[in-house]
Amino acid sequence: MSSRPTVHPAVPVDGVRAMRGVLVTGASRGIGRAIATAFAEAGDRVAVQYASRRSDAEETLRQLPGDGHTLIEGDLGEPGTGERIVAEALAALGGIDVLINNAAVAPADSTRHPVADVSLHAWQQIWRRMMDVNVLGTAEVTWAVARHLIDRGAGGSIVNVGSRGAFCGEPDFPAYGASKAALHAFGQSMALALAPHDIVVTSVAPGFVATERQTAKLAGPDGDRIRDQSPFGRVGTPQEIAAAVRFLASPAAAWASGTIVDLNGASYLRS
Repeated sequence: MSSRPTVHPAVPVDGVRAMRGVLVTGASRGIGRAIATAFAEAGDRVAVQYASRRSDAEETLRQLPGDGHTLIEGDLGEPGTGERIVAEALAALGGIDVLINNAAVAPADSTRHPVADVSLHAWQQIWRRMMDVNVLGTAEVTWAVARHLIDRGAGGSIVNVGSRGAFCGEPDFPAYGASKAALHAFGQSMALALAPHDIVVTSVAPGFVATERQTAKLAGPDGDRIRDQSPFGRVGTPQEIAAAVRFLASPAAAWASGTIVDLNGASYLRS
């Protein structure tokens, strides 16, 4: 392997930090919005990708400090959409230095599928949808960004937002747990494949996070049980996840490539 020094677009030049182009998928609200905000606050240009919640995505864009941000629509469950999203982000930002793979079909009442309770048809539909978006769509976006970074020859960062559920199991949402386990494995494969091109690939595995989607659950009868999963007696915040993601996308975290960082407040400990 070459011993040449890593050339990373975020390395300061003459004490001035370079502005980066950052594509955040699934950034209409929640963790994705917090991640987009964290990068914008650091002076980066951000492409906010969303699938269907346009008003929420527009609100994310409105809240971002700085200039040069953009909104990109696309359903990652549709083949070819990932490549088109990356092309639009490249055109709007002038380049992509950082990819945050956050988009996912998440656990919800509409995606609940315990094996004892659902029909085969429903089981198949939910499995296909979750795998199409969470794994195949993410893989397509990653391919397109990786090829851009390789052709450019200046390195970059990819951070995947996985889940604690990949390790502790998701009995009511087995497709979700499986998709996040696949995402973690995919990230490690890409870390090996892309390191020779100075591209750093890492993943985070959040536990329960207090996003807008979880407000009713945390305020309901299960709220205390969920908070008690952690010895801190609370759940995580989107900003805590975003801070870790932004660090992993920084030059200081290059040697963490291939790692999966648990962000669950000690609610689940891997041995």
